[in-house]
Amino acid sequence: MKKHSLIKRIAVASKKEQADIVVKNGKIVNVFTHEIIEEDIAIVDGVIAGIGKYEGKITIDANGKYICPGLIDGHVHIESAMVRPSEFAKVVVPHGVTTVITDPHEIANVAGIDGIQFMLDDSEHVPLDVYVMIPSCVPSTPFEHAGAALTAKDLEPLFSHPRVIGLAEVMDYPALLQGDSHIIDKLVTTFRYTNRVDGHAAGLNVDAINVYTSAQIKTDHECVNAEEALDRVRRGMYVLLRQGTVAKDLERLIPAVNPQTSRRFLFCTDDKHVDDLLSEGSIDYNVRLAIQNGIDPVTAIQMATINAAQCYQLHTKGAIAPGYDADFLLLDDLETMNITHVYKAGVLVAENGAYVLNQQNKVTKIDEKLFHSMNAPKITADDIQIHFTKGRTAHVIQVIPNNLHTKHIIENVDVENGVFVPSIEKDVLKLIVVERHKRLGHIGVGIVKGFGIKCGAIASSVAHDSHNIIAVGTNDADLAAAANYLNEIGGGLVIVKNGIVLASLPLEIGGLMSSSGYQTVYKQLKELNKALSDIGASQQFNPFVTLAFLALPVIPELKITDKGLFDVKVFQHISVEAAEK
Repeated sequence: MKKHSLIKRIAVASKKEQADIVVKNGKIVNVFTHEIIEEDIAIVDGVIAGIGKYEGKITIDANGKYICPGLIDGHVHIESAMVRPSEFAKVVVPHGVTTVITDPHEIANVAGIDGIQFMLDDSEHVPLDVYVMIPSCVPSTPFEHAGAALTAKDLEPLFSHPRVIGLAEVMDYPALLQGDSHIIDKLVTTFRYTNRVDGHAAGLNVDAINVYTSAQIKTDHECVNAEEALDRVRRGMYVLLRQGTVAKDLERLIPAVNPQTSRRFLFCTDDKHVDDLLSEGSIDYNVRLAIQNGIDPVTAIQMATINAAQCYQLHTKGAIAPGYDADFLLLDDLETMNITHVYKAGVLVAENGAYVLNQQNKVTKIDEKLFHSMNAPKITADDIQIHFTKGRTAHVIQVIPNNLHTKHIIENVDVENGVFVPSIEKDVLKLIVVERHKRLGHIGVGIVKGFGIKCGAIASSVAHDSHNIIAVGTNDADLAAAANYLNEIGGGLVIVKNGIVLASLPLEIGGLMSSSGYQTVYKQLKELNKALSDIGASQQFNPFVTLAFLALPVIPELKITDKGLFDVKVFQHISVEAAEK
């Protein structure tokens, strides 16, 4: 802080000078004492200088509304919204989110340091504080091929950026357990600058949590039940209650939140499509859902504000109090969290759900390399056959609706002339992953159950975390056509039926994000959703997001990479064909 700014703030706090802005007639949600207090808020240079009785050059009349701190998303991959950071801000700010902690490991796995730098640059001049945790796992595991590999030496210069605050989710638990130098070096490097390190403890028991916490890894957003959440809190971790597009864990975890534990919980979206952000909301939706499930409204607001701020040591965020940034919301009531106004640094940025900031965001020039990330060979139906030599028993991925986890099942499938044939009746389809970064020619093939697709195929270049092309379909011709189409357009999402493209969403920035505005992306997603219905895809979950996570080999039980079917429990690839029952 500059000397003259501090002197001015003290003068306003002591009422020797008028505030720039005073907010009157509001009911402040005090996240420290769990009280509702009726006082004025004095603001100077975008910071709260005092709570009490004040006069200012400008007066904001809260008209009896509740005044709540700006909401904080504790862990989000902006790329999953499929829009660039400057567009993402326009989507989440009207929902009361004024700060996010993001991990750009999606674009990093495609484009390395160049991708991370783009995310930093494009989020520079937006009414949203975007703090970055540096990706720890690029690639996420050695069991797949990504577009980049980042070492501790590669990452260290990024810590000089003022919005880089720590190391993102450490996903490769086996490497941590074995003390592999590639992850240990990243931890040691991080600790030279900060102690903020995120965890990723999917499916891990208490012994593994001991390993994580002993390594000063203090958060987890992968809990799927209340007991897992309590195991982590008991060992000093913060637990993030996730509610995204595919992973909807909040209601299962809420029983772990009580007056004794609540300050160790915060909210995150992790991965959420732009259409869901627009229709449901962001962290405001998590707050509402928590309240509906019995959490006291002020406790839920604490979880969305001060808890997140303290977890990530953001000392000027998360509260309506002197010395804190003037990021606040006006609410009609605390039960429905109906947000009427959003202020960032004392400036109105959204009103009644609409983004109202007049200033134009500075347009970040996109590195041409990010537009040329698709480098897969053209494939044919013959390239994706699944051969059986002994019978027809297979290892099959069973989709669990609205969950990142899958089931590993073994069952008989249809085989003709020694080759697997998808069955629409049994809802057993073919799944492929095509390496798309360095033209290596790797194609992983597998069998999946639960998509409900009756014809055609869907494909995506969003396939966590290495982001190769992933596709699922009822026949080989449409699978190959869908994969080849994405390679031609520079990445995205596509639905193909009888060789014809029914709908698509180009994602030309690294095959992950659109360079268009969020309204255009929203329209294209609606067209995709209509086409999904046309091919009979399940309406219980988002097929594209579920498909994207079938390529993530760090979340149980059975997944697929460009190297083939992957058993997460034993952390190794396995054949599709299983021993006969």
